Amino acid sequence: MPMNRSSHVLDRGNVVCEYLVYVGTYNKARSRGIHAFRFDVATGHLASLGLATEAVNPTFVTTDPRGRFLYATKEVTRHEGKKSGAVRAFAIDRKTGKLRFLNEVASGGTIPCYVSMDKTGKFVLVANYGSGSVEVIRVRNDGRLGEVTAFHQRAGTSVNPDRQEGPHAHWINVSPDNRFALSSDLGLDKVFIYRFDERKGTLDPNDPAYAVVAPGSGPRHIAFAPSGRFLYLINELKSTITTFSFDAARGALGKLQTVSTLPKNYTGQSDGAEIAVSPSGKFVYSSNRGHDSIAVFAVDSKTGTLTAVERVPTQGKIPRHFAIDPTGAYLLAGNQESDRLMVFRIDQKTGRLAATGQSLHVPSPACVRFVAPA
Repeated sequence: MPMNRSSHVLDRGNVVCEYLVYVGTYNKARSRGIHAFRFDVATGHLASLGLATEAVNPTFVTTDPRGRFLYATKEVTRHEGKKSGAVRAFAIDRKTGKLRFLNEVASGGTIPCYVSMDKTGKFVLVANYGSGSVEVIRVRNDGRLGEVTAFHQRAGTSVNPDRQEGPHAHWINVSPDNRFALSSDLGLDKVFIYRFDERKGTLDPNDPAYAVVAPGSGPRHIAFAPSGRFLYLINELKSTITTFSFDAARGALGKLQTVSTLPKNYTGQSDGAEIAVSPSGKFVYSSNRGHDSIAVFAVDSKTGTLTAVERVPTQGKIPRHFAIDPTGAYLLAGNQESDRLMVFRIDQKTGRLAATGQSLHVPSPACVRFVAPA
């Protein structure tokens, strides 16, 4: 579908109804880069805008707080002749959805799998899965990536000899108050905690420096509750969610609960993938690759703990990632092996999901990202 619509946002009674959506992909044999969509939350209609830009393995993407720039991982093992991946910067054309390449910077390690921004939009944080390191890169005023301001290389192993033979940083992001950066490491069964300087972009080990999960869990992604009092960790290898309390003064995590994302009698292979909290804070969602479902949990507002509500098939294979729209009305799930982006409606009272019947083609989807209004 050609990119010919003239406005990215419809304002109906001061309520934003339309968002750009970007989907990062694995190239493999099917995809050539990042795909763009428009989503109308008033109607639940998702429309394809086609390929926004060609790019090499742009598997994970994020945008700045004002929705002007997009940053994507270049998930490779070599960059400019060195053992490294890269992060690429793009300018967003809000009228067409197209992305204009600005520049790229080495990620400092191999197979960068996650990228995020701090709350000021002045720094990009990246996790390198292959080499087990994290890096912070300054963002210039024009959106281009500048110098590296922090780098941490990890070492060690855990109990799974196939998946935890070394460190595998899988996620990094800042706390809601921008004072700490947390990073889950699948290879070490730890969530690392750093003090983050939002002026300098530096990372200093916190005290406590990390929290641990059960051996062999394989920590993957984290989602904070809107209140900032709790956070939820999806463990890839065990298909579990660990709930933590978060002490914003000290940056300390307190383990509260661990629950399975799978049905009790399920015996097949499945890996946990993505996790998200509804904007209301009332529900937590996680995806299962293998069981091919979204698990829905209700949140106890006082304790932060979870109670299972349902598990809904994603109507495709390997839901690697999903995203909830900023109003909390819909969930978009990307089925990586089925090349489909599915739309689900969220019941605001129960948190339950209902398929809308919309299924759009996108090759090998790996990340779904709503863009903040301008």
